[in-house]
Amino acid sequence: MNHALRQQAAPVAPRAVATPGEARQLADSLMKVMNDLLAIIEQETALVRAGHIREAIALEPSKADISKRYITMISLLKISQAYLASTTPDLLQALRKHHDVFRAMLQVNLTVLATAHAVSEGIVRGVNAEMQRRNIPQTYTAAGRQAQPGRANMTPLVMSRSL
Repeated sequence: MNHALRQQAAPVAPRAVATPGEARQLADSLMKVMNDLLAIIEQETALVRAGHIREAIALEPSKADISKRYITMISLLKISQAYLASTTPDLLQALRKHHDVFRAMLQVNLTVLATAHAVSEGIVRGVNAEMQRRNIPQTYTAAGRQAQPGRANMTPLVMSRSL
């Protein structure tokens, strides 16, 4: 019984395409996965731009699933690249062009996410600086200079990452 469970759990290594039909099926599947991933990324980008972070986070499970499918398809494409280049170079060229568009759209999404991250980090740092300024006693030394607060006067900012 234990041997049967191990056989079921063993991953199946992808096999390179060997016929023009398999090549066409691979290309169609890869384009569909890229289109599905682009659709969810565009939706995420729109939600983040609109400030709907919770809704964007809710897309994460489906985005992760589609991303896994994309990685699987790219791995299959890599091991099949020699065959595709020799038998269907036009199909391989079409995939490259589609992938270039995919990367450009992905770059837009990454830029939006990086901007949202930087803005939120700036807000948190600003809130922390204001809290520290208000919590630090305003005292002066005997020489009339403002006293530097000790560690005991610093109050850490605590926040929950769950929205």
